[in-house]
Amino acid sequence: MSGAVRIDARGMRCPWPAVRLAKALRGGAKAVTVIADDANAPTELAAVATAANATIEIVLDEVSPTFIVTLR
Repeated sequence: MSGAVRIDARGMRCPWPAVRLAKALRGGAKAVTVIADDANAPTELAAVATAANATIEIVLDEVSPTFIVTLR
């Protein structure tokens, strides 16, 4: 896996969005966009990004927050 990956984790409760993000990063993804609506997602996804030495940007919209994780 390389390049950009998109994960739609709406309806999934943590830790599943974070588990999917970690799996994508371990699989070689350089950038991952995660759409997640669980209240714990920002904390959990930020922890995975930090452990992978990646940046995380949170984009808020009317539907669900989008988390953009990019390896440094």
